Amino acid sequence: MSAAYFITGTDTDVGKTTVAAGLLHAARSAGLSTAAGKPVASGCVVTPKGLRNSDALALQAECSLPLTYQQVNPVAFEPAIAPHLAAREAGVALTVQSLLGPMREILAMNADFTLIEGAGGWRVPLADQDNLSDLAIALQLPVILVVGVRLGCISHALLTAEAIARDGLQLAGWVANIIDPKTSRLEENLATLAERIPAPCLGRVPKLKALSAETVAEHLQLDLLD
Repeated sequence: MSAAYFITGTDTDVGKTTVAAGLLHAARSAGLSTAAGKPVASGCVVTPKGLRNSDALALQAECSLPLTYQQVNPVAFEPAIAPHLAAREAGVALTVQSLLGPMREILAMNADFTLIEGAGGWRVPLADQDNLSDLAIALQLPVILVVGVRLGCISHALLTAEAIARDGLQLAGWVANIIDPKTSRLEENLATLAERIPAPCLGRVPKLKALSAETVAEHLQLDLLD
């Protein structure tokens, strides 16, 4: 078995990394080898070893294959701003081509379960006319969508699913990450998402007091992925 997916979200801060780490942990618990990539990350911290991003570190921690930080996150920026703006300020040419090689190297390791995590939502700009979604297209990866469940999430989720389909990629599954458990008519909203998103729901992640890859994994079902 060797399965790889691109994981995206309906917006920024919807729990992409939380879910990605949970999926990787679930795969490891099932005895599968794991690898992950975060091609570009903004909002990094300066350390003696260089810029480090908390999301990329969380992914690296759930990789069973020996990946260095630079392999997981080849392009890192300190400002917590849109990647194309951070790249422009840093004088870096941020294109699909510049990210393609490092991600292909990760995929070539042939882990049983590999995730490549985007930044923000589906249509995040890189440079010129390139978008981060173009990387998923170039890699021809099926997509896992993380839906941040709160007021307004239905439209965001359906528009994202439509964009993924228009881009010619398979939506392999989606995860409901319940950001606001007090969302009015929560169950009805979740039912609408399940009815309208043309892919299996891999799980509902509740608002957890003890948030970790292990606790998130308990709410996910890898076996629903194609």
